[in-house]
Order: sequence, then structure tokens, then C-alpha cells
Amino acid sequence: MVTLFTPESRIDNTTGMATGIVTNARLTHATPAALYAHAPNRYWEDDSKIPVESRRTCKDIARQLVEDSPGKDINVILGGGRRHWEREGRRLDGRNLVDDWLRDKRRRGLLAHYVETTEELSQLNTRHLDYLLGIFAPSHMSFELDRKLGPEDEPSLSEMVKTAIRLLRRNSRGFLLVVEGGRIDHASHYNNAYRVLDETLSLESAVLVALSEVDATETLVVVTSDHSNMLTLGGLATTRGNAIFGYDSVMSDVDGRPYSTLQFANGPKFSPGRVNARSSAVPLKWATHGGEDVPVFTRGPMADLLFTGTFDQSYIPHAIAFAACLGEHKKRCSVHAKNYTLLDC
Repeated sequence: MVTLFTPESRIDNTTGMATGIVTNARLTHATPAALYAHAPNRYWEDDSKIPVESRRTCKDIARQLVEDSPGKDINVILGGGRRHWEREGRRLDGRNLVDDWLRDKRRRGLLAHYVETTEELSQLNTRHLDYLLGIFAPSHMSFELDRKLGPEDEPSLSEMVKTAIRLLRRNSRGFLLVVEGGRIDHASHYNNAYRVLDETLSLESAVLVALSEVDATETLVVVTSDHSNMLTLGGLATTRGNAIFGYDSVMSDVDGRPYSTLQFANGPKFSPGRVNARSSAVPLKWATHGGEDVPVFTRGPMADLLFTGTFDQSYIPHAIAFAACLGEHKKRCSVHAKNYTLLDC
């Protein structure tokens, strides 16, 4: 089984493995959409964004998730973005894609359920489900710091991950689960350092939940990022115990002014004279991504063999496919009854 966090690989449902997507961004947003859709424009999340002359020939991303392979065969789909599914949202074709998704599963004789709240998610009996769709917000789900905790509100990323794994692991052939902590990136674009760190802790909690729900001897867990962002640690002279969200303990030796321990290279919080903590060096309406290498943390079968040193991002899905006997590597392996992946020697 493979539990995968933010790769750039397309889901393959031809292996017999169960599959799932969990995100606190919109389900039709860039990273999850790359797993099931093809579109000339990432913003074609519903038909309202497609040019009029292209609507007859181009399917929006939400429809591809509901109607086409591999999207329609993904067992667990949990995240935000309800506005792209419903006529009460942004759809112009008058369709309710949630109803269409449920209708398709019933037609195929599958047990499927749709949820919208924490309470509905927590009350599910995953032992009696084949497919689960949960859309918990009109657009992106809330930042964890802002998330309301009532039963009618949004679940946490960890709660979604736990439910997803408990449903998917029932498949005797294993599962492939992609989990995105997408709001880390959004907070970075806003130059909101507090929420960047808080959302990172939210992802860490989700990883810990995943590790507690799977067998380490048979489950490859990959944790990575598709890019870096503009946040940097600029307080080299910071003493132990100094507030991470405050200023460095010494002044600049050039202009005698204070500077933040945490800084952004660019973005909306540009502050002439550095009068604001955690300001950006270059003014932009929306902070960009960075160009640094990002880490790849792994645990499980073949983790030490396949994920060492520095490699291109495009290598990651190939390594996962090799470990899990997917795609071109289907014939390389045999699968034991307990889902151990064995090399053909």
C-alpha cells in the first residue's frame, strides 16, 4: 500500500488498488486536478470559466472528476470547492455534479455516500462503503487557525485522512492515497507566517495519523512538496528563546533598524523601513513560489533504496510506481497475500 503526500502523478485505477484524494484546498484545484484531469487552463474548474466557443468541446475539471476515468473510479474524494459542483454555485449548465456522482455509483451497484460536515464524516461506517465523496466548503477549506469546531463545520485534514485510510485499507490489493496540505501554500502567498507554520503543523498531524493507521512494513509513505515558497529565516543572530514571530535580538549593522526573524523575499507585506514584522523585501500583490530544492521524507518498503540524495521532481512518481508495481512495473513484482511487495529475482 502507498500513502502519498503531494506528488505530481496521475492516479491509475487499473491495478485493482483502492485510490483516494484528500485536500483542504478545492478538489478541482491544481494539485488534486493533476491526478485525474487534462485541461488547457488550470482555472477551468467549472464551465463558467471556459470560453463560450470551447464549452462544447472542452470538459471542465469538475465534470472530468465525475464522468471520466480515472476520476469516476477514485474511491475517496474529500476536500473543498462545492461551488464548482452545484448550479447554486458557479455552474452554468444547471447540473448538480454531486447528484450525478451518486447516480453513477448507484447505477453501477456500488455503495456510495456524500458528506458535508464533520459530524457526517465521523458517523460513517467505512466497512459498508465502496465510495465516499465529501465537499466541506464552497471554495478552499478554512485555515486550521480559523476552522470552527462544531459538528456542522469542516473536519480537519487529520480527520479526513483517518477516514480515508480506514475505507481504503479494506482493499486486499492495497491503496494509493494522495493527501495535500494545500493551505500552506496559500498562507505563503499572503505572507502570513503564522498560518504558514500552523498549516505545516496541521500537515504534520495528518502524517502522524497516517503512520498510526497503516502497517509500516507494507506501506510506503512519501511526504514532499511540489515547490518552495518565499518564507525564510533571516535572524542569524537570534538568541535561544527569542520569539520566532518577533524581531531579531540585534539591530541591522547597516541602518540600525530592527528586522524580523522570519521574512518573505517578496509579497504583499512589503514594508518600507521594515516597520512591520515579517515583511517582504519586494512588493508584490501575491508572493511567488521559490526555486530551492525541497525535501522528500519517506518511510516503508524501498524508502531507503529509492529516495536518497538529490533528484528531479519528475523522478518521484516513477519511484513510487516501481515500489508499488504500477504502470510499466506491473510485471516486475508479485503480490503476496499480505500485500508485501516482492522483487522478482
